[in-house]
Amino acid sequence: MSSVLSAFFTLVAVAVLGYVVGRAGVLRSDDELVLSRLAFYVATPALLFGTVARADLTAIFSPVLLTSLAGVLVIVLLSVTVSALIWHRDRAQSTIGALAASYVNAGNLGVPVAVYVLGDGALVAPIVLFQLLVMAPVAFAVLDGYRQGSGRRVSLRTVLSRPVRNPLTVASLLGLLVAAVGVDPPTLLMRPIELVGAAAVPVALIAYGLSLSARTSNTRLGPGPDVVLAVTLKTVLQPAVAYAVGRWVLGLEGHALLAPTLLAALPTAQNVYVYAVHYRTGQQLARSSVLLTTLLSIPTMTLITGLLA
Repeated sequence: MSSVLSAFFTLVAVAVLGYVVGRAGVLRSDDELVLSRLAFYVATPALLFGTVARADLTAIFSPVLLTSLAGVLVIVLLSVTVSALIWHRDRAQSTIGALAASYVNAGNLGVPVAVYVLGDGALVAPIVLFQLLVMAPVAFAVLDGYRQGSGRRVSLRTVLSRPVRNPLTVASLLGLLVAAVGVDPPTLLMRPIELVGAAAVPVALIAYGLSLSARTSNTRLGPGPDVVLAVTLKTVLQPAVAYAVGRWVLGLEGHALLAPTLLAALPTAQNVYVYAVHYRTGQQLARSSVLLTTLLSIPTMTLITGLLA
């Protein structure tokens, strides 16, 4: 299990760096927003385009995708039911809560786990594509339509057109087009895109660590009910649903069952925090969920691997 621990250590180390430079005064609290915007508008779109453009689209319809869909649907329905219908949270807060409970760290943590633990990096491709091309655009449409902060509604035309004007969605769709056509982008074009995309993960992690360094009450980590709900759904129920669907619906066993269950146990992606900062809603919920699910997923994934490997 050294590969899993190594992947987690890398993520935590970069986030700690952001915390250290924030506490040392090298970066200011205002720089958190700048770094998050850099990740959202520049680095992450470059990373997504490069990732999706090289994806094997034949891997989309796989047991991993089916179990992922089942897990996401169950978790999102439970999260929204409790948050919106029982606790009466607003639409934006409920959306961030649903993302925190279901949007897994498939890109920068799922890939090393798939490669070093499962032996096949392509296993995580369906989850990456589903989150980029379905989950994220739907969440952006809801968040943009609600206009958290101003309370002002926008037109239906704006809501429907906003996803295709979002840099993350546009980059994903362009990458999907390139992959579907089978065009091999020229190296001269891809090298600068890859160089910029390589900054997405460290910039997002440093911004996350920087947010924890601020000496304000907003940096406290739970245990509010929204955080407890998101962490419980993400850490416990999502892998349980993936296992149940894989084992008793699809009839998977052994390594084939380990893959979707382990990938469902991935922690909340730090992208959720970037989205929360960008839309200025649910920052504390997203921040706490990313940190706590990352810490709890280490023993969870180790246990799953020990039982199913």
